[in-house]
Amino acid sequence: MRFAAALAVVQRAFGAQMGTLHRLESDEHLHLVAASPGIPEPVLVASRRIPLGKGIAGAAAATAKPVSLCNLQTDTSGVARPGAKATGVGGSLCVPTFDGARVAGTLGQGWAGERAIDDAETVALLAAGRILGPALA
Repeated sequence: MRFAAALAVVQRAFGAQMGTLHRLESDEHLHLVAASPGIPEPVLVASRRIPLGKGIAGAAAATAKPVSLCNLQTDTSGVARPGAKATGVGGSLCVPTFDGARVAGTLGQGWAGERAIDDAETVALLAAGRILGPALA
């Protein structure tokens, strides 16, 4: 429950319509610990356990770098898994969370419609991820 409350605060601060928070476990998979209301059930099912390196969150965790998409619906980079489009999200930003220097999980935000993510937003979401990271460890 504490993770859902923290995610809701971050989501409000960023004006996002959707958000997720994952913990990186020893099985090298991200495990969903919180998701905002409104994410379609098939997407939630697919998001409950994500292999490291797969999809937006998996890529952010594997590279320890933010992954940003201006429009998930039209993205052709291959980083977004086909099921992610079912969210209806346009702009998307997912950052790794850290416990010290170790990746502890990911924090993702999604917005309706196409949306360019600027550097200031990325830095701010990374800062939020650094606050949440130790709690995920």
